[in-house]
Amino acid sequence: MRTLLPMLAAGAALSMAAAAGAADTQFKLLVLAMPNKYHYEYIPIARASLEQLARLHNFDLVYTNRPDSFEGDLKQYGAIVLLNTAGEELNPAQRTRFEAYMNGGGNAVIVHRAMIAPQDGWVWYEKLVGRSFTIHPIVQTAAIDTVDSGFPATYGVPQRWIWSDEWYELTNPYKVAIHTILKVDESSYDPTRIWPGQVARGMGAEHPVAWYRTAGQSGQGRVFVTTLGHNAEMYRDPQYLGHLMGGIWWAATGKGQRPAAAARP
Repeated sequence: MRTLLPMLAAGAALSMAAAAGAADTQFKLLVLAMPNKYHYEYIPIARASLEQLARLHNFDLVYTNRPDSFEGDLKQYGAIVLLNTAGEELNPAQRTRFEAYMNGGGNAVIVHRAMIAPQDGWVWYEKLVGRSFTIHPIVQTAAIDTVDSGFPATYGVPQRWIWSDEWYELTNPYKVAIHTILKVDESSYDPTRIWPGQVARGMGAEHPVAWYRTAGQSGQGRVFVTTLGHNAEMYRDPQYLGHLMGGIWWAATGKGQRPAAAARP
């Protein structure tokens, strides 16, 4: 008994320390990253990079490829990241849980292919994202311009950023307002360069590639969307990870945004 008591005390101390450690983190993040036909090489790279960001910035990370994670308690998460995983991967019950989470003031980060949903397949999700995907030309190098330098997802990138990606062409069938933070300069690449039998025309001067908006019944939910992130190596790039981390931080906490008057044009 004398031996058992110190052991129990030590175990209790470890449990208390673990609980204290969990309480000390800033927020908890759920990342859903499912392998699919077009995106799977990025998964181990992105996981390692996001785990490093979690350690560096002191937040808890749950990284999964299982959509049944949406059947648990979503309120515990400061934000949910759909990483190259479209909302169509969720079954009807899981979609309902996600809608309830967002309507209750939850927050979302939508990355690259995650914004692609069949038109009218899940209208709520299309509205949540704020834009609908139509097509993209072949991957090319282009210049991205910062539109809102006061938003955290732009702090890690230059005012004019050289980047290579799939430049998604978008529509706004539901007339949803977004706040563009980055746009691509179509004069710096060929919007019509695409595979035989397909047609892409570009979007003109206003071609957003990253934005944010509010959502949910209360209007208090935060949504950050970036169409960037096609190539696996991007998840090793410090500037891209800075862009992604800025969006995650804002979505999960609402912090870091400078007033418009303080942001450079």
